[in-house]
Amino acid sequence: MQDRLVTIFGGGGFLGRYVAQELLSRGVRVRITERNPGNAVRLKPLGGLGQIQLMSADINKSMSVARAVVGADVVINLVGILNGAFDAVQRQGAQTVAEAATEAGVQAMVQVSAIGANPESASAYGRSKGQGEAAVRAAFPTATIVRPSIIFGREDQFLNRFAQLIRMAPVVPLISGGTKFQPVYVVDVAKAIAIAALDPMTHGGKTYELGGPEVLSMEAINRWIARAIGRDKLFVPVPAAAASMIAMLPGGPITRDQLKMLAHDNVVAPGALGFQTLGIAPTPMAAVADTWLVQYRRHGRFAGRAEA
Repeated sequence: MQDRLVTIFGGGGFLGRYVAQELLSRGVRVRITERNPGNAVRLKPLGGLGQIQLMSADINKSMSVARAVVGADVVINLVGILNGAFDAVQRQGAQTVAEAATEAGVQAMVQVSAIGANPESASAYGRSKGQGEAAVRAAFPTATIVRPSIIFGREDQFLNRFAQLIRMAPVVPLISGGTKFQPVYVVDVAKAIAIAALDPMTHGGKTYELGGPEVLSMEAINRWIARAIGRDKLFVPVPAAAASMIAMLPGGPITRDQLKMLAHDNVVAPGALGFQTLGIAPTPMAAVADTWLVQYRRHGRFAGRAEA
């Protein structure tokens, strides 16, 4: 393993930091590429001498991508956005990475997509993710596609965001409260990516959908968070027409494209390959989330879950 080099595009982000840690623990060398490599400096102490390289690269600039994959055995593309130039980042960028990996003779590639990726999606996010998958497969046919549901973890913008809202708001609005999710722990997703990346003979060319052990509606997730942080709040469903108006507000809590994504459940498809195939038992939210959600209780870790 010590002779293998893995280039991670977006390795300084939320998921990227966990993927890097998982790979480092397995003894491989890791090259973290970011537009701002300073985002990944905190990872340096986690590796041995010379085990981590930091490099500046932009997936929309083919020359910088080509430099980033030189000498790499494996390439992992984690770059994605929730708002902005979806096609440029999630289709064109993914294609650029895959083409550079092929040109460089890279042995394996993992493209991280998302449940709901579909080239025909009404959502620009879902459509660009689906088109990105197709572009990667066209350029690198043995690439492994990983599609997680919504990812949670200590530094996430999911549980933390809702917990902050529930703590501050006297009344909590519920948009698309019936939409179902399968929240998945970031550590489990990182393990899955590492396993797929380091064993392309087994996992190359396959698509994995990763969901946690529980399927929960948006309303159920919010109510679970409220109980976990000891807040007794009133939850008010937002009608579809009102949600559409909110989505049109500049800088609002949700965009029109995100609202389109919420029209469909975000769960693992029946029969899809997933954690079981990879030998991973997914972690329930209740098993780990308390360790960071305590900050949202009235008296922090000294408060009980049932506090009103």
